[in-house]
Amino acid sequence: MAEGDNRSANLLAQETAQLEEHLQSWGEVILAGDQVLRWVKPWFPAALMGAISVIFLMIYCLDPSVLTGVSCAVMFLCLADYLVPILAPRIFGSNKWTTEQQQRFHEICGNLVKTQRRVVGWSRRLFTLKEEKPKVYFMTVISSLSAMAWIGQQVHNLFLMYLIVSFLLLLPGLNQHGIISKYTGMAKREINKLLKQKEKKNE
Repeated sequence: MAEGDNRSANLLAQETAQLEEHLQSWGEVILAGDQVLRWVKPWFPAALMGAISVIFLMIYCLDPSVLTGVSCAVMFLCLADYLVPILAPRIFGSNKWTTEQQQRFHEICGNLVKTQRRVVGWSRRLFTLKEEKPKVYFMTVISSLSAMAWIGQQVHNLFLMYLIVSFLLLLPGLNQHGIISKYTGMAKREINKLLKQKEKKNE
């Protein structure tokens, strides 16, 4: 058991180091984005929502086709991949990182690797469920897709995407400031109260 844990930890450290090496040219941008997503300054959430709203408003006004939208998105990514390593040192300066910045960059890369592992783990569990319990797999997949199709039919596609993107980009800040845990705890307490009331009525 200890050997397996050590091997997993070593593999995690190796994958994190490889990712750090690949993302080194994006380091300054990643750290700046991390500060925005974690709401280091109180006006960051408003600025983030403003930027998201402007982008989606532009998409709504231009109303591009799917092919045009995908082409523009890929083109933007290619330009960013080419320009960011060139412009980032000039914008953020070429000074060496502090120990705190290096540690935070290491944590970000470690979290990305762990997230990737979780996604792979979920997909493996899904395939395992398909092999071991095909009926449960079939009902779960069909029910989930049907619910998503119904939601997509009720809500405008662009507005739904706006809500999803906004939630995902606000999620790190919500976690950082304990807002999610606060309201989750409140919901759990209310549910426990309701359950206790039902138990008293049954008695």
